[in-house]
Amino acid sequence: MPQQTECPNCAEPLGPQDAFCGACGTALTGPPTLRDLPVVPSCPHCGSVDLADGWCQACGHAQPRERDHQERETTGVAAVSDRGLRHHRNEDAFSVATAELPGGTPAVLAVVCDGVSSSSRPDEASATAVTAAADSLVNALRAGREPGQAMREAIGAANRAVSALAHDGTAPDGRHSNAPACTYVSAISAAGLVTIGWVGDTRAYWVPDDRESAEPYRLTEDDSWAARMVAAGLMSEAEAYADPRAHAITGWLGADAEDLDPHTVGFTPHVPGVLLICSDGLWNYAEAATDLAAVVPADARTEPLAAARELVRFAVGRGGHDNITVALLPIDPPAAPTAHDDTLLDVPLPRAADPDATVPLRTVTAPEPDPTIPLRTVARPDAG
Repeated sequence: MPQQTECPNCAEPLGPQDAFCGACGTALTGPPTLRDLPVVPSCPHCGSVDLADGWCQACGHAQPRERDHQERETTGVAAVSDRGLRHHRNEDAFSVATAELPGGTPAVLAVVCDGVSSSSRPDEASATAVTAAADSLVNALRAGREPGQAMREAIGAANRAVSALAHDGTAPDGRHSNAPACTYVSAISAAGLVTIGWVGDTRAYWVPDDRESAEPYRLTEDDSWAARMVAAGLMSEAEAYADPRAHAITGWLGADAEDLDPHTVGFTPHVPGVLLICSDGLWNYAEAATDLAAVVPADARTEPLAAARELVRFAVGRGGHDNITVALLPIDPPAAPTAHDDTLLDVPLPRAADPDATVPLRTVTAPEPDPTIPLRTVARPDAG
């Protein structure tokens, strides 16, 4: 075995006669083990180890990056994010976590953000937002703040963090001059109550286990051109989302977000199911709640990570035109009544005649769209 010049365990410099590391005590004698051997990355396309700056010098292919595909599962939540087939990087980001409320009740949370492609550094914006929001949510819940307040504080924290990127001295990239920006959706599940917060067109859906007697619902309303057209009664939902302007968003996080209007809603599930939050890389291929529920595996509540993987595979199989991120929170309602006040969704909900069963979260006044309202255009699924 060649003489080592540093400890393989802690990188402490070694002398030629050392049999043990003086810093951590690792034995340096004996035959090499798999732990001792260096891991040499190789190109997944041709197997060459001649890699530099993210490219294979033998075949010329770009090499996978950490964010190209990510998975995470913890108690009560699982999430998967994938670059898809058309984008050169993953501009989505997610975070999942658990927290303990002051009384010992567990809480589960997930955050999904989608970087706005027309802004500078969208991948940094989404990563910064999910980190700030998750930290804020965990701290607020542990401190005993009610979920709605915790959600609003988290959206504010995420917006401040993304806005700060515009003033950190980093010049915009060559193609974009807009400040870093992203959309946002997050969910908290605690004590039988689900709380959703969002800005933009990242979405949340409720998918019950029994989809024959209980209706899947979309729990969020997009901040987008298409949603404004539908709310104003100028187009049907199908017409609006078929329009080239459909994905122009009217709400986002970032330094140039005007009049930030975060949305929150409380939801009390009365039957077992899963809460699904996702970027448009998934819902573009199954927009209606019933359509998306049809591709959610039947065992999603008991196998959330496998179900999240399956949903990502579904989107990739449909073309993978955008980055895809999905988080699933299994919900098993408690037998005892919850202690919180009734929410908008506590009343029994009949099966909707509209196949896109969207929960009426609030009454919408339908004025003519204001042409002066700023829009941010995100990459459409067929934009490549």
